[in-house]
Amino acid sequence: MAVQPEGTPCWADAMFSDLEGAKSFYGDVLGWTFAEASTEFGNYTQAYVNDKAVAAVVPPMPGQEGQSQWCLYFAAQDAAATAARIRDNGGEVLMEPMQVGDFGTMCLARDPGGVVFGVWQAGTHEGFDTTAEPGAYTWAEVFTREPEKSDAFFPAVFSYQQKEMADEAMDFRIYDLGERSVLGRMKMTDDFPPEMPPYINVYFAVEDCDDAVAKATKAGGVLRFGPMDTPFGRFAALSDPQGANFSVIDITRTEGDMPKTTDVS
Repeated sequence: MAVQPEGTPCWADAMFSDLEGAKSFYGDVLGWTFAEASTEFGNYTQAYVNDKAVAAVVPPMPGQEGQSQWCLYFAAQDAAATAARIRDNGGEVLMEPMQVGDFGTMCLARDPGGVVFGVWQAGTHEGFDTTAEPGAYTWAEVFTREPEKSDAFFPAVFSYQQKEMADEAMDFRIYDLGERSVLGRMKMTDDFPPEMPPYINVYFAVEDCDDAVAKATKAGGVLRFGPMDTPFGRFAALSDPQGANFSVIDITRTEGDMPKTTDVS
């Protein structure tokens, strides 16, 4: 895939203390195969579906051990300029823009409500080779207890337009780039454990949601929600055996009418 417009989700990776366990789990659930670990870059290990790069897993750096979580990266034309906008809009730069060989430049940041994300300025590595096919990234949502902070921050940094979903049961917005919806934002309710930090929930496409859930739970994952039919597909929320949250979705199996949305100025 070509370099994506600024603000497009373009890559995802996660740190795992048990790298082989993570490879086994996601290989079972999502059908991933893995490249050789790149010792030059901290044993960074890319995952593939049909020989197309879809994500990566990596062992934690010393002192970074903790609960695993997926990190979503947003495309940037100039990582340093994006880092400046992050600061200017109340965010925190956790890792200054750093060149990764000739692959590109990465940066890690946190929004004012505590949501951690990455920024990627592509070099030879342009990001996902494919999306929205089984095993590949298809969607993501910011889960936050302070939606007003995310709603001010992300559109200021990445020039998103916003739409609000007309549903009294949930506080949900969609962030658009031009005509394309690229990210959701969900307010975390009291259903979420208070110790759970805000995060970006990454959705991977699967051929059969129920089958993926069965494989995940058999391999030590935990079903958090679903499976549930929606106008966007049949999906379920899971945690892997090392605590990283993610969702699976069969985008071919849709049910119901698309929800109404209103533009937010």
